Amino acid sequence: MIKNIVIVGGGTAGWMTASALARHLPEACDITLVESEQIAKVGVGEATIPVIRQFNAALGIDEKEFMSRTNATFKLGIRFENWARKGDAYNHAFGFFGRPINDISFHHFWLSINQSEKDAWIHDFNVPSVASDLNRYAHRQYNDEQMGSRYFYAFQFDAHLYADYLSEWAQQKGVTRKEGIVNEVSTNPENGFITGLTLDNGEVISGDLFIDCSGFRGLLINQTLGIDFLDWSHWLPCNRAWAVSSAYPSRDAEIPPYTRAKALTAGWQWRIPLQNRTGDGNVFSNNFISEDEGLSQLLENIEGDAINEPRLLKFTTGKRDKLWHKNCVAIGLSGGFLEPLESTSIALIQGAIMLLLKHFPDNNFDPIREQEFNRRMTQKYEESRDFLILHYHATERDDTEFWNYCRTMSVPDEVKFRIELFKKTGFVSHNQSDLFIEHNWLAVLFGQRIIPENYDPRIERFASQEIKELLQVMKQETRDAVTAMPIHNETLKNYCAGDLISNFEQAKR
Repeated sequence: MIKNIVIVGGGTAGWMTASALARHLPEACDITLVESEQIAKVGVGEATIPVIRQFNAALGIDEKEFMSRTNATFKLGIRFENWARKGDAYNHAFGFFGRPINDISFHHFWLSINQSEKDAWIHDFNVPSVASDLNRYAHRQYNDEQMGSRYFYAFQFDAHLYADYLSEWAQQKGVTRKEGIVNEVSTNPENGFITGLTLDNGEVISGDLFIDCSGFRGLLINQTLGIDFLDWSHWLPCNRAWAVSSAYPSRDAEIPPYTRAKALTAGWQWRIPLQNRTGDGNVFSNNFISEDEGLSQLLENIEGDAINEPRLLKFTTGKRDKLWHKNCVAIGLSGGFLEPLESTSIALIQGAIMLLLKHFPDNNFDPIREQEFNRRMTQKYEESRDFLILHYHATERDDTEFWNYCRTMSVPDEVKFRIELFKKTGFVSHNQSDLFIEHNWLAVLFGQRIIPENYDPRIERFASQEIKELLQVMKQETRDAVTAMPIHNETLKNYCAGDLISNFEQAKR
């Protein structure tokens, strides 16, 4: 049995890992986390997707307390602006389009009526999409039977506060925190396994299993064990991000229940609304514009006053060839990074943690567990990568060198197949285990102006007038469900223990 687990690095990845292991492993396992206040944390993942709720719930975290402690807001999806064409806008909302009939997905019925109608908009049948447009949010659990509850939610929160919150939680559950910088990593000369760490104060920490949460540098997985990085920047060319926080323009400013991704000349800008401030950033490629131009674009497009100094992040999209090697598992940025377009960072951290728990080793370290972990994590990264590529490649924009490159670049065969399948048949290729399933792909495919040439042939059994009446009813049900919802600000005030006004004043200070 593994008895000593050592985690190198704190932040979101380190403390999520420590919390999950402390919650799910036997108490006989000693967990030590090494981090240093001298090493700046990236603070990745202020926006999330709905799977984060499963992670928090599995820890037994109270949602209201968590939201108050992290200045969190509710998130119904991501609003994309200027992606297919300049002036376009659509929502990738966390909910289904309409309701299936006779096991046929709703969008096939919509296609049979609206294929030739240029003004038709399938997002009118998606409750969280319409709610996002109206800044409304009702806090309720998903219900497959009720149109007004066929949606999921995630959170937008302060990543540093989330890491601090989990640090406190994990240490209460018995995790030992060590302050220090790792000066040396010792390995067994016979098998190459990691045996211990030497800190800058001379302390030696031994372990059976080592988890690398050291960020981009990959202290254990790369610098010690030499696992190479697979560069995916051909398909995801953005490699820089300026990040800054900004204040709301007034106390009563509306807080939208979504993250915004606005395409610019050589990338895109995010806006993530928290209770007390917004997180803003410009993700771009320095092969197309300079870092100074990227900063200027960011500051020109934020909607409030900057409340801190902009910070430049440099990255390369891709993943390690293996995330698990010998007795070391890389989780978080040390294992790979996909740019934040679809808020996948924390979801991939969570996926790695859950897979590690499912295939947790003993001291024999049977390689079959390592192989299955790496196989599944490769699938998760590649599936998420392909979903991001869709946003860039399926564009009509040719107004800048960057967008012309994205539109014409070669893409993985899987991406080409998924686009072609949808164009020809209206069907979405996906597995239920994918991070993004049918309704996610539909939102982006339709949003990027890809309209199928055909639809499910079983639709021909239905009379067109019957379908039209059905669509009219569903559209009205969607509108009625949303107009009955409160404004997002009101839901936050009623649900969260924190005071939005005091949080606003705190951010201003």
